[in-house]
Amino acid sequence: MRLKLFIGAAALCLPALALSATIDVSGVKLEDRITLADKPLVLNGAGVRYKAVFKVYTAGLYLSQKADSPEAVLATPGPKRLTITMLRDIDSAELGKLFSRGMEDNMERAAFSKLIPGVLRMSQIFSNHKKLLAGETFLVDWIPGTGTLITVKGKVEGEAFKEPEFFDALMRIWLGQKPADWMLKDALLGKSK
Repeated sequence: MRLKLFIGAAALCLPALALSATIDVSGVKLEDRITLADKPLVLNGAGVRYKAVFKVYTAGLYLSQKADSPEAVLATPGPKRLTITMLRDIDSAELGKLFSRGMEDNMERAAFSKLIPGVLRMSQIFSNHKKLLAGETFLVDWIPGTGTLITVKGKVEGEAFKEPEFFDALMRIWLGQKPADWMLKDALLGKSK
């Protein structure tokens, strides 16, 4: 009788185990499914940001449904998450400047100028941390009704950035016409293995 109960309990657990998996991206474990703001999200794609031949960080993009173009990513309803885990130590202020530059490079000047207060605030968030060390993670979340939240080392940094345009501009750093890394862009869009 106990054996039947054990087998029955194990059989009930198998579907749950099959629904979730972990993938490895350069030694960083990413779940293929997460929950954000009480909504289930799937890993759209993940990859590594290279600078010359050096691995800088891994990135994973989570959406409510799969999307294979920048436009589809931005149009996907519900919450979204970009997770970044450092693969090497980096000066945080420099990273903030690179993100600002990436936003500016992928927007019209007039649209970028409207986001300057948020860009300055984001740069300050990274400057406050001095360094991000290998293995440390930060998150960029879009939560409808709340805005963009930046979480560094497990702590939400300041108030939400309310404008949807701010999150879209951040995503264009990786998914825009001039992405930080073309191979990473393809990986985030699920186009490379």
